[in-house]
This record gives sequence, structure tokens and C-alpha cells, in this order.
Amino acid sequence: MMGHVWTIARRELRAYFATPVAYVFIVIFVALSGVFTFYLGNFFEREQADLTPFFGFHPWLHLVLAPAVSMRLWAEDRQSGSVELLMTLPIAAWQAVLGKFLAAWCFIAVALALTFPTWITVNYLGEPDNGVIIAAYCGSVLMAGAYLAIGACISAACRSQVVAFVTTVVVCFGFLLAGFPLVLDAFAGWAPEVLVDTIASLGFLTHFNAISKGVLDARDILYFLLVIAAFLYANAIVLDLGRGN
Repeated sequence: MMGHVWTIARRELRAYFATPVAYVFIVIFVALSGVFTFYLGNFFEREQADLTPFFGFHPWLHLVLAPAVSMRLWAEDRQSGSVELLMTLPIAAWQAVLGKFLAAWCFIAVALALTFPTWITVNYLGEPDNGVIIAAYCGSVLMAGAYLAIGACISAACRSQVVAFVTTVVVCFGFLLAGFPLVLDAFAGWAPEVLVDTIASLGFLTHFNAISKGVLDARDILYFLLVIAAFLYANAIVLDLGRGN
């Protein structure tokens, strides 16, 4: 069963690098990471050998760039009509969903891996805790996966890539803000404490910040994996409904 998944994933991943768009995306991601870290993040002024400024901007970078990757996963196929052809093949919807998602996730992981010069720089300038940095990279990959899963599900319901992109950004922004004091304070005055805690626990930033500090708590990892699984399951349902029509 997984053979179909890997076949689709390899095909999709090759498709990414078959066009200049993939390279433009990677260059923009790496360039923005550097600009945000060394200029907006005041990397040198802080005089600390860590990558806190680097990872601090990742939730916001992924908020824009991950939907840009996910918007084409299904919307492009719906627009061209190739999704109907894909659905006639002897594969389950979940195999197609998982294959496309894994390709997009690998693509984001490659973009993240290419930021290694920043890691080399901080090690050259000081003695950072590389364990914390590795944990933060893992958290960034997991968070990007959650963004992508949400975007893939929305893309499956849209024919327009622009609509898929905008909708994904809005939904992901809601997940990102869920743990902010601004949002929690709006509920704290009247909502039960259990509800406030639940809303706080849904925030991407809350879980990512915990991991980026070097604390690989199973609850934070499980949270991102559950978000990914839930939206991929919803993605498969959307495709099955479309196939039924």
C-alpha cells in the first residue's frame, strides 16, 4: 500500500524541482531567514551565541510560505482536471493525499536544511547549545507540516490557487494566534478556565516555543502530529466526496 504513496511523493517532488518556482521559493526562504535573523532580529547586537532570533521568525515565515507551497497541491489539479484522472487510478484517496503531502513536506525540509550557513555562523562565533538548535529545527519542521496539512485540505476544496492560499493563511493565522494573550484575555473574563486552557493549547506558537527552547515534550510533538493527521484525514474525505459526485 505504501508503494503507491512513495510513487506519488517522488513524482510530486520531481515536479517541484522541474520548474524555476521551487528554486525561487528556496532562495526567498533562505534570504528572508537571513535578513530576519541578522537585521530585524539584531543577531550581533544581542551578543549571544544562539539562534533565538532565527527560529523566532519561523512561525511567520511558514505562515506565508507554507500556504504558497500547499495551494497548488490539489487546486491546480482541480483546475486542470487531472484530479479526476488521478482518482480513477487504483489507489485510495488517503494514498494520494499522503503522497502529495510528503512531497510538500520534504520540499519544505530541504528549504530548512539549506539554512545551515546560519547554524555554521553561530558555531563559528560562539559555543551554542546545538541540542537546542536541533530541537528547534525539529519543531520548525513539525509546524511547517501542520501548516501544509491545513493548506492541502483547503486546496482540495478549492479550484483557485489564490483562494486556497488566502484561506489557508487566514486559518493558519487563527491557529497561530490561539495561544496569544490578546486572544486568551478576550475569553478569560467570561469563559470557564477549561475553555481558556483548551484554546491556549491549540496555539501553534505555544507548542513551537516550547520545542524551540530544547524541550522535546511528547505532548508538543503529538499535538503537531495530530493536527497533521486530522487535516490529512479531512483532505481524504473531501476527495472522496468529490469522487462520489
